[in-house]
Amino acid sequence: MTFHIVTLFPGAFDSYLGESILKRAIEDKKIKVKFYNPRDFTHDKWSRVDRAPYGGGPGMVIQALPVARTLEKALKSCGKVGGKRGVKSPAVKIIFFSPSGQQFDTEYAKMAAKKYGDNGHIIFVCGRYEGIDTRIKKMFKMEDISVGPFVLTGGELPSMIMMDSISRQIKGVLGDFNSLEENRISSADSYTRPEVVEYKKKKYKVPKVLLSGNHKLIDEWRKNRKK
Repeated sequence: MTFHIVTLFPGAFDSYLGESILKRAIEDKKIKVKFYNPRDFTHDKWSRVDRAPYGGGPGMVIQALPVARTLEKALKSCGKVGGKRGVKSPAVKIIFFSPSGQQFDTEYAKMAAKKYGDNGHIIFVCGRYEGIDTRIKKMFKMEDISVGPFVLTGGELPSMIMMDSISRQIKGVLGDFNSLEENRISSADSYTRPEVVEYKKKKYKVPKVLLSGNHKLIDEWRKNRKK
């Protein structure tokens, strides 16, 4: 799977993609991540991509045309634009982040991994400031997605959230596919050694059931801890 990120701030991804599981997934070629900056596709000599909104109001709005040219480049990289005749087009999804969009969840992540995990492409369009000129959504078929009932300053964090959640559904990204909590009985509470932790003269113990070796009782305990 290849993730294509349309963003004014590609450097915002460096730390998250440069550590731990996603870094290993990229190195192992389980996923690819490509970046496209609308500033590189503007005809403005200062690479300016934003203008004041029509109708007045605070903030600036990202112009449609630089983003459109950026998406054309991303789609061409996917093999979707100017492809060879007779060659099957790859599966491509363009996602536009919006607080009013469909709520992203684990089921969506599973669907995306299944549909686009085999050489497919997901393009994330990251807005900033007061957003992107809405006409961009008339130029390209895209899906509005929300990662939660809150407003963020841009689409970069939602992109990382979706990449993380979708990638872990791809076989080989996690060292052990059984590590997927959603595919096994697990709880929000976890314990490890030592059996007794002493802190400020108070002792904190591991629940006895986890020490019993009785996996049936342990599974029942974990189910109850989910409630």
